[in-house]
Amino acid sequence: MEQTGPDHGQHLDTMTTPELVSAMHAYNAQVQGAVVAATDAIIAAVDGAAARLSSGGRLIYVGAGTAGRLAALDASECPTTFGTDPSLVLGIVAGGPEALGKPVEYADDNATAGARDLHDADVTASDAVVGISASGRTPYVIGALEEARKRGALTVSVACHPDSPISHLADVAIDVVVGPELLAGSTRLKAGTAQKLVLNMISTLTMVKLGKTYGNLMVDLKARNPKLIPRAQRTIQHATGVSEDEALRALDSVNGSVKEAILVLLGGVEPSNAKAVLEEAGGSLREAIAASG
Repeated sequence: MEQTGPDHGQHLDTMTTPELVSAMHAYNAQVQGAVVAATDAIIAAVDGAAARLSSGGRLIYVGAGTAGRLAALDASECPTTFGTDPSLVLGIVAGGPEALGKPVEYADDNATAGARDLHDADVTASDAVVGISASGRTPYVIGALEEARKRGALTVSVACHPDSPISHLADVAIDVVVGPELLAGSTRLKAGTAQKLVLNMISTLTMVKLGKTYGNLMVDLKARNPKLIPRAQRTIQHATGVSEDEALRALDSVNGSVKEAILVLLGGVEPSNAKAVLEEAGGSLREAIAASG
């Protein structure tokens, strides 16, 4: 990660724009292979996180700098995408919220702060904690994972170097070895892209396993404002094939819950009973429809 590749690095500032773009394409193309190589570890992380969350735990990301910002981004998208409570998936960043917009000096070097932030988040054995560090040796992340291990949480590491310090603290070590960066030491490039892909997979696939989707539809949505009603209506129509009017009537009958509206239409469930049927099916719309058939 500290050196650029021999093909482009030494002459980067003399290259034309087409040459620069071509060079970035060549470097970026290496990312997907690195992520694919970590498939087994990603599977283990998804299964582990889904098991913890299905038992009442949380998914907690921890990182510093770019890794921390990516963690916060992925966590912040879960409520809007999957209808989750904001406390279900957390992104903890070295230096706190201030670090999302600008660097906080020495925050990443403070292992004690990492442990303290996990302590303050009241991490328990029910939680899954994912520590993210391109180098795999960020003290803040090391401190956080050490605290998570003490508390019995599932620990997952995401690093861009093999056999890194954080991988030795993790129950599941995800190593996405992307190789040298085009711009020496810039971990927001290939390393950042690889980390973003891994976090996308962990959060999205965990939510799929928790029944937050129906097919590839985002059905855990409540149309609480006029802006969301058309989106909810289209989702219901896509899932059921009913008319726009039928979709809107079903949506209105269950106070804006897309999941419950689809269950009413496909499972023949009374609107007043739809929520209870879903809860009995563990939140899985597919299982609720099957049980109602």
